Amino acid sequence: MSKKIAFVFPGQGSQEVGMGKALFEGTEIGRRHFEQAAQVLGFDLASACFSGPEEALKRTGVAQPALFTHGVICGEWLRAQGITPTHAAGHSLGEYTALCAAGVFDFATGLALVKARGEAMNQASEATKGVMSAILGLSVEVLDRLCQEAQAHGVVTVANINAPGQVVISGEPDAVDAVEEAAKTAGAKRVVRLVVHGAFHSPLMATAAIPMRKALAAAALSAPQARFVANTTGGFLDNPGEIRDQLAAQITGCVRWVDCVTALADDGVEMFIELGPGAVLAGLIKRIRKGAVCLSAGDPESLGKIVEAVRAGA
Repeated sequence: MSKKIAFVFPGQGSQEVGMGKALFEGTEIGRRHFEQAAQVLGFDLASACFSGPEEALKRTGVAQPALFTHGVICGEWLRAQGITPTHAAGHSLGEYTALCAAGVFDFATGLALVKARGEAMNQASEATKGVMSAILGLSVEVLDRLCQEAQAHGVVTVANINAPGQVVISGEPDAVDAVEEAAKTAGAKRVVRLVVHGAFHSPLMATAAIPMRKALAAAALSAPQARFVANTTGGFLDNPGEIRDQLAAQITGCVRWVDCVTALADDGVEMFIELGPGAVLAGLIKRIRKGAVCLSAGDPESLGKIVEAVRAGA
C-alpha cells in the first residue's frame, strides 16, 4: 500500500481489565502470543489481563508487558490482513511495542526487555516514592520555570509533553506539591495528581536506567523497517546503537509526544492507527495536528473496521 500509515502505541495507564480477551479467544495470533508471554514472564499474563483485578493489572510489572503484548498482537493481526506501517511510534512503554512492530526486535526479545524495564522501574519507585501530576492550560516554558523554582523542595521536572496545554510533571512529593500550587496561581485550568506508583521520566528513575542499559546491550536489535521517531528527541532514529541509547535515556528523560507527532505528520503520515486499549493517543494527536486521521483498535471488531477504512482509502 502506498498510503503512509503510522502505528502508534500507548503507555502505562491505558491498561484495562479485559484487554486482549477477544483476540485471545478469537484469533490464533492472540492465543500464540499470550502463551509465549506466560513462558517469558513466568506468570499467567492472560489471566491478569482478562480477569484483573484492576489493582493487580495497574502494577508496573504487569501493566507494561500487558500493553506490549496486546499492542503487538493488534499489529500482527493487521499485518496478516496486508496492512503494514510505514512509520511507528509509542508513548513511553509504547516505544517498545513500536520497535517490535518496526522489526527492530522480535516479540520474545521485546517482552524480556519490557519485563526488565518494569522490574527496574518498580524497584526505583519503591526506593524513591515519587509522584506525577498532569497540568492543563499552561505552556511547557512556564512549567519548566516553575519546576526550576521548586527545586528547593526537591526533585521535580517536566516528564511528558502530551499535547498543547497538557504537560505532566514528575518528582518528589513536596516539590510536585509546590509546582501544583504555583501552577494554579499561574492560571492552570486543571491540576490532576496521577494514580501511578512512581516518578517516571524523572531523575528519580536513575537507578532503573543502569540495569536497562545492560539488558539493552545484551539484546539483538536490527535497523527499523518502518520510520521510527524517538520520545526523548522527537526525531527519527534508524541506528540500533542510537535506539539502545534512547531507550535507556527515556527512563529518566521527557516524553516529547508533541514533537513525535509533529515529526510523523511532517514526514507525510496520512493515517495514525492507535493499537491497544482505549484511544488516549488518538485524542492527543488530534489536538496536536488538527485534521489528522486517527483510528483506534484493540479487538477483532475494531481492527476489522480499520482494515475496511484503509482499503476504502479513509
